[in-house]
Amino acid sequence: MNALVPLPVVLPLCVTGLKLAIGPRLHRFQRFISLAVLGAVLVLSVVLMVAADRHGPLSVHLGDFAPPVGITLVADRLAGLMLTVSSAVTLLVLVYSLGQGMADRDDQAPVGVFHPAYLILVAGVSCTFLAGDLVNLYVGFEIMLVASFVLLTIGGTATRIRAGSTYVIISLFSSVLFLVAIAMTYAVAGTVNFAQLAQRLQEVPLGVRTLLEAMLLTVFAIKAAVFPLAAWLPDSYPTAPAPVTAVFAGLLTKVGVYSMLRTQTLLFPGHRLGDLLMLAALASMAVGILGAVAQTDLKRVLSFTLISHIGYMVFGIALAGRGSIGGAIVYVAHHITVQTTLFLVAGLIERRDGTTELTRLGGLAKTAPLLAVLFFVPAMNLAGIPPLSGFIGKLGLMRAGVADGGGWAWALVAGSAATSLLTLYVMAKVWNLAFWRDAPPGAEEEGVVLESAEDDDTGDDTGAEEERPTGSGSGLPVPAGAVVSAGFLGQSITTTKHLPWPMLVATGAAVALGLSYTVLGGPLTTFTQAAATELLARTPYIEAVLGR
Repeated sequence: MNALVPLPVVLPLCVTGLKLAIGPRLHRFQRFISLAVLGAVLVLSVVLMVAADRHGPLSVHLGDFAPPVGITLVADRLAGLMLTVSSAVTLLVLVYSLGQGMADRDDQAPVGVFHPAYLILVAGVSCTFLAGDLVNLYVGFEIMLVASFVLLTIGGTATRIRAGSTYVIISLFSSVLFLVAIAMTYAVAGTVNFAQLAQRLQEVPLGVRTLLEAMLLTVFAIKAAVFPLAAWLPDSYPTAPAPVTAVFAGLLTKVGVYSMLRTQTLLFPGHRLGDLLMLAALASMAVGILGAVAQTDLKRVLSFTLISHIGYMVFGIALAGRGSIGGAIVYVAHHITVQTTLFLVAGLIERRDGTTELTRLGGLAKTAPLLAVLFFVPAMNLAGIPPLSGFIGKLGLMRAGVADGGGWAWALVAGSAATSLLTLYVMAKVWNLAFWRDAPPGAEEEGVVLESAEDDDTGDDTGAEEERPTGSGSGLPVPAGAVVSAGFLGQSITTTKHLPWPMLVATGAAVALGLSYTVLGGPLTTFTQAAATELLARTPYIEAVLGR
């Protein structure tokens, strides 16, 4: 069974090489092998999760080189659950993207772009979840960074290049800081292997250990978009194509949260920075949700709620108890799915109406009832309405805060309740503006160009329309049914009242996945509590890696 551990990383990378060799030819085969490999990764993830639950953590030393020399990959309950959820989400987003036509836009490129970059992203995420040492955790981050920049800037518009550049600059800064932290860790402990560090860091002077903890937390807080290190996110994610935004917002920030969970429980038990983490959690909740209240574009609303709800996960990590860690794990799984779903719905709205600007939307509950249902269910889940999984995760975290009884814990319980109510207000605002009220005058008709390579801010504006839609699409009006040749590599994505069925199926499946956490709430809670116990005990992980 241990031999299966590397496959979620190896399979996407191998298939990426095959797709690069094929290039833009054999389009149907390209789509088939992408779906097949992500389906295989999902099956492998479930197998590893079940095996880790039954038999304890699974580990493999690549090349049979023992730590600290070799590369160690470890799959415990936490890694297995994160792999399973992320694999399911990335598979659904790929189906969605095929329906939107993103991947099909590689036809005229010398080398296909979207499929290889997407598979490399999946490999990077899997590498991060399975990494058994700091160096390979860093490698996983860098693999994701390379793929992320390609996906963020796909289409080549000025807006995306600017947003992608900001994202890369921030990511490179965190990468340099991460390298410095790794070097310092190796200097004081003589290893970067997690299991060995768990033993040796306890002998390091307290001040040095606290410095290492602070540096690693800073790196992971940037990745997770924890306030005040989250300013880059609202301007970076909404500019990307809908499938890219969905997988980034739903998944990539949780890689940072996962890294915080792993290092805080394994390397820094009884950490001294708990109060600082609680302050960051409370600030993230407050600033994020107030930012969401002030927005009028759906993608930006969702971006700010993303920052806000990261605070719930940091809340659980900061308390560092069995109940809080278990609640945080539940909330991570829930939020990956629900946040991804909401961004997919935003993409459907944009595809249908040419914008995600709420002031220019309306009447969708009447004209697109299926779309209304697909939004309403995850929106209520995000707000934490009982008995949905958002409520289960928040209830676990708030119970842990009450049990802790400290001043910061009570402040976070109150902040969690207020944030949940404001999230409900924000979702109700979106519902009223986009779905419930009548469509405003001048709403876009069918045939609006959503993505155009000419939609840049450079050059002369002479002859352009004085006003362009302010949503995330370019919103260039053309006659309904007209053939338009603008866009990336000579093609375009235009609005249509008849949404492609793969997009609807993928979004519906994502909604169902989120609801499954409610139906399986009991087993999920039991599993996450067992995962939290395993994380806090540390011994099962150490013994699985070191054999003693």
